Amino acid sequence: MQRVVIVHGIGHQYGGAAELAASCAPALQDGMTRAGVADTPDIRCAFYGDVFRPPERTLGGEPSYDANDVEPGLEQELLMTWWEEAARTDPGVPPPDARTLARTPRSVQTALNALSGSTFFAGMAERLMVSNLRQVRRYLTDPELRQRAIARVSAEIGPDTTVVVGHSLGSIVAYEALCAHAEARVAAFVTLGSPLGVRNLIFDRLIPTPGGWPGNVHSWTNVADEGDVVALVKDLRPLFGENVRTVLVHNGSRAHDMTRYLTTEAVGRAIVEGLREAG
Repeated sequence: MQRVVIVHGIGHQYGGAAELAASCAPALQDGMTRAGVADTPDIRCAFYGDVFRPPERTLGGEPSYDANDVEPGLEQELLMTWWEEAARTDPGVPPPDARTLARTPRSVQTALNALSGSTFFAGMAERLMVSNLRQVRRYLTDPELRQRAIARVSAEIGPDTTVVVGHSLGSIVAYEALCAHAEARVAAFVTLGSPLGVRNLIFDRLIPTPGGWPGNVHSWTNVADEGDVVALVKDLRPLFGENVRTVLVHNGSRAHDMTRYLTTEAVGRAIVEGLREAG
């Protein structure tokens, strides 16, 4: 049976593959139904979230991060890009250079406060925003953790894998796994809410040298919500080539939500086309 492998994004360090599949598989089936296909492929979730789980907190909750825990460099710069993009797409978010902030430094706390009032980050505690920044930074700067995550994804991509779907940070992990295992013939790569096109912070840190096609992939569809702050750059063609197809969708108030993406006809159609391509 043809297999679809879904790679999750940030914020799943306390979950697992079975739990994730319970929500992703029905959502993906709805997307495929909207695309006109009712048949269900073998859907697997490549889970790597627990590589971010601190061993000393296996029975506890998320560490109580605050603005003081946002590290200079990558974490602060990524936070500022989120703020700028949220201000561009949400009229309720003051931009970093707004007159109302003229006497306020472009501080981490100011950025977190601005984002907490955005539609995109509504309901997300400050500590979770900081935790998400930390996960991105750790993946891109910790070689051992990075290889563990890639290995988790690579283990799920086998001869029967037809489509690989990567959401958010998972699109980076999936991209690098496909590049590392060019022997894997995959009909379709589908990225959802992907930050792959963010230069300097993400694109320039990819392994191998960025800009190449992801391994032995036949087609690549990038799906983004216009209000998705994480998917700062919607059109990946300037960086990855004209063959990347980009589709804009509308996920309502949960612009970055993985299940919202999976239920769209655009994602269902990309997966259906991949399954048909593989025969």
